[in-house]
Amino acid sequence: MRKVTWSLVAVVLTLFISASLAQASTKDEVQKRGYVQCGVSTGLPGFSNPDEKGNWTGLDVDVCRAVAAATLGDANKVKFIPLNAKERFTALQSGEIDILSRNTTWTLTRDSSLGLNFAHPNYYDGQGFMVSKRLGVKSALELDGAVVCIQAGTTTELNLADYFTQQKMEYKPLVFDTSDQTVKGFEVGRCDVLTSDQSQLYSLRIKLEKPEDAVVLPEIISKEPLGPVVRQGDDAWFNIVKWSMYAMLNAEEMGVTSANIDSKRNGTDPGTQRLLGEEGIKGSGLGLSDDWAYNVVKQVGNYSEMFERNVGMDSPLKISRGLNALWNQGGVQYAPPIR
Repeated sequence: MRKVTWSLVAVVLTLFISASLAQASTKDEVQKRGYVQCGVSTGLPGFSNPDEKGNWTGLDVDVCRAVAAATLGDANKVKFIPLNAKERFTALQSGEIDILSRNTTWTLTRDSSLGLNFAHPNYYDGQGFMVSKRLGVKSALELDGAVVCIQAGTTTELNLADYFTQQKMEYKPLVFDTSDQTVKGFEVGRCDVLTSDQSQLYSLRIKLEKPEDAVVLPEIISKEPLGPVVRQGDDAWFNIVKWSMYAMLNAEEMGVTSANIDSKRNGTDPGTQRLLGEEGIKGSGLGLSDDWAYNVVKQVGNYSEMFERNVGMDSPLKISRGLNALWNQGGVQYAPPIR
């Protein structure tokens, strides 16, 4: 009974802290501070990864840059805070960060019990498997009895258990705290298989000494909508994060890029004029300047630009758009209209 009581107290305190922090208005705090505090991974190429000079790049990084461009008018006004999977939610709940943008899956449990809100996914993914070519395995159905490297504190552990149970197969999990430790365990042969979101597998493969010796299997065993997360109780900030993403998606759909956006400002298309703050609600609904979306697209790009340079065909990962194509091009990426 005492354990149940203290667990309940912990949950209530967490929600109370999150609500109190949110009520302080994250937007006002960010504008007063002058930069966005963004929680990212400890290093995942294509999503959030520092170079040798400490400059961060990636799809998740660009989400935070877009929020900074919208809120502060400058995409460079971001402080990136690397977090492992186990500490990421606590950092957001405690107010250490303003936004978590760290290849994090949107689930019912996370959405309903942590005092957090998930904004629009910046990448629709699914869990997969990577194996060494020397094993000669061509399908996940051949993995019975395998030792599997997993990162702790992620949705992959439950997905893996569900999949092997459904397929009536056995496996031995080998759990690590960080993605770097996980890929190192795979590389030195401590496990037969590395499992994670398929996009992450492509990112981890290029970290191997011999990437060509590993292969990502075709099976996808889960739904993994990955996207930014904020604290509950601050709808104004939640809206800014969502609409920063929606601005990039709408811009792609309208053919507006970072290169042609200035010429589009003088156009006659009403949808484009609303996007760029020349007509319509402009910035009043979000409490931002009228050029908030212009700043996002000009400084960060539309969704296609962001995708291609970080994880797409202009990047080392060479991932096709797939589900992340626009809704009118065979994918599921879809933004509400700016009107």
